[in-house]
Amino acid sequence: MAQRTDRPAPRGTTDAPAGALVDGPMPKHAQLREILRDLATRQLAPGTALPSERELTARYGVSRLTVREAIGQLVSEGVLYRVRGKGTFTTLPRVDSRLHLASFTEDMHRRGMRPETSLLGHAELAPPAETAQALRLAPRTTAYWIFRLRKADGVPMAVERGWYHPAAAPRLLEQDLTGSLYALLDQRYGARPEHATQTVLAEGADAETAGLLGVRPGSPLLVFHRITSSRGRPVEAMTSWYRGDAYQVTMPLRPQAGPPGHPPEEGAP
Repeated sequence: MAQRTDRPAPRGTTDAPAGALVDGPMPKHAQLREILRDLATRQLAPGTALPSERELTARYGVSRLTVREAIGQLVSEGVLYRVRGKGTFTTLPRVDSRLHLASFTEDMHRRGMRPETSLLGHAELAPPAETAQALRLAPRTTAYWIFRLRKADGVPMAVERGWYHPAAAPRLLEQDLTGSLYALLDQRYGARPEHATQTVLAEGADAETAGLLGVRPGSPLLVFHRITSSRGRPVEAMTSWYRGDAYQVTMPLRPQAGPPGHPPEEGAP
């Protein structure tokens, strides 16, 4: 008696599930999307590569445009993510931030993840007026601008563009800028970050940021604007763009103080 060979693929493999695409009311890209959704959410481990577009095209007898449409929808939903030059992968569990003052490097090490930094650019320039004001710089005074891509376990997580006060960190651009800048500020310059004011907002990824993060233009991003101080003096004005499908924020909430006998309004933070 022949042995059955139609068992589901084991978790962690990249064999696509069997399933024929048929002509009918549901478009083929939608049929393929659901097949790939099942593959990504039920059969493959997080961070596993999908079969290539060429393999999927041959396996299901559809055009590459159909494959791209199906994958693109799952990327937009956060089920899959792309890494330029490497392929498409199942989504990793989201990194959860508790909004404490720590560098990306420290944060990833704490979570048991491997941080990696690519230096994309740096220069000594006069910052925009709003940034100069935040750093308490005189008009036309230059500051250090640093542009970096941050990864965790090889996955692009964030794009950072930061300005640094030249008096707090002289000749900063001559240092190794691929590690923790907070550790560098502390250990080399005695300017340990002690306080920060941070604003969080959401926006869609522009083409450049989307390319760096391996997501589609317009994909949701969490944007952090942070002014960091040491010994009462601002040292950093940073903007970070984090992937909305890989990062989330958790924060403690307490009732807002009010006049005695008047509890906080319902729904107030």
